[in-house]
Amino acid sequence: MGTQLEQARIPMRALPDGTKIPCMGLGTFGSDKYGAQAVSEAVYGAIRYGYRLIDCASVYQNEAQIGQVFRRLFEEGAVTREELFVTSKVWNDKHGEGQVIESCRKSLADLGLSQIDLYFVHWPFPNYHAPGCDGNSRNPDSKPFSVEGFMTAWRQCEQLVKMGLVRYIGMSNMTVPKLEAVLPLCEIKPAALEMELHPSFQQQALFDYAVVHDILPIGYCPLGSPSRPERDRTAEDVADMELPAVQAAARAHGIHPALVCLKWAVQRGQVPIPFSVKEAQYMSNLACVTQDPLTDAEMEAIRLEDKNCRLVKGQVFLWKGAKGWEDLWDVDGVIPQ
Repeated sequence: MGTQLEQARIPMRALPDGTKIPCMGLGTFGSDKYGAQAVSEAVYGAIRYGYRLIDCASVYQNEAQIGQVFRRLFEEGAVTREELFVTSKVWNDKHGEGQVIESCRKSLADLGLSQIDLYFVHWPFPNYHAPGCDGNSRNPDSKPFSVEGFMTAWRQCEQLVKMGLVRYIGMSNMTVPKLEAVLPLCEIKPAALEMELHPSFQQQALFDYAVVHDILPIGYCPLGSPSRPERDRTAEDVADMELPAVQAAARAHGIHPALVCLKWAVQRGQVPIPFSVKEAQYMSNLACVTQDPLTDAEMEAIRLEDKNCRLVKGQVFLWKGAKGWEDLWDVDGVIPQ
C-alpha cells in the first residue's frame, strides 16, 4: 500500500446546502469482469489511500462485501464514518409503493450504516432487467417513462430524508425534458444528478441545466468506460483516450490519457467516479487532480472533441413499441409516450 494522500490536497465540491464532498469518488460497478471480492478489496485500498466518496448501488451486488470493508476500516481507525460520503441507488424493480424504502433499508443493512449520504433513483423508469443480461434482452413488462410512476419512487426518497435514513437524494440517467416534468413536483429537490460524462460525450445542455438548478453533476464512465460490458459496445463508439486533444495533453503533461480525462472532468466542475481494482490506477486517478492542472487551451481543445457518443445506451430497458434506444433519452426534446 502506498503512502496515504493528504486530504488537504483533494479539491472539494459543494452540494446545494454548502456541504463539501470530494471532487472525485470511487465507482464500485465491477461490470462483467470483477466480482464482489475484488471490488471490495479495491474499496479498502482506495479508502486507505485517501478516497472519501464511494459510489455504490444495490444492483452492483457487492454492497454486503463493501459493508464488511467499512466495518474493518472503522475498527482499524483508518477512517471515521463522518469522513466518508457514501452513495447508493434504488434499482428499477423497487420503484413501487413501499419498495424504495425497503430497498434502502436493505442497502443500509448490507453497508452496515445507519444513514446513506446520498441516495439515487438509479434509472427513471421501473424497467427491470437481470444483472449481466444480453444487450438484446427485453422485458415484456417494460414501460415508457411516466411522471406519476417516477414521482411514486421520488416521494419515497423524500420520505427517507424525513426518516433520517438518507441525508440527500439524487436522480440519475435523466434528460432535460424529464427534469422539467418532475422538478416542479419535488418537495425535496435532488442534490445531485448522476450522468454519463466523458470528453466524447459531454452532455453540455444537461450539464448546464443541472448547474443552473443548483444540482451537482456526478459523472460516470469518465474514462469512456473501456471495461464496459459487451452489451454496451457498438462499432460507432469513440475511444476517449484516443482523441487528439486528450493525447496532446497527455504528451504535454507526461501522463496517461486516462488522467487527462479525469483532470478535464474535475476542472470542468463535475465529480467523476472512475472505477479500478488496480492499486496503481486508483491511486494515480486521485493524485492527478491535486497537481499540474490542464491549461485553458487544453480544456478548450477537449471541449471541442465532443462527439455526442453515448456509451451506455440502456437498450435493455426498451418497451414494446419503442423505436430504439434513443427513445430512452428523449432525443427529439419530448418524452415518448
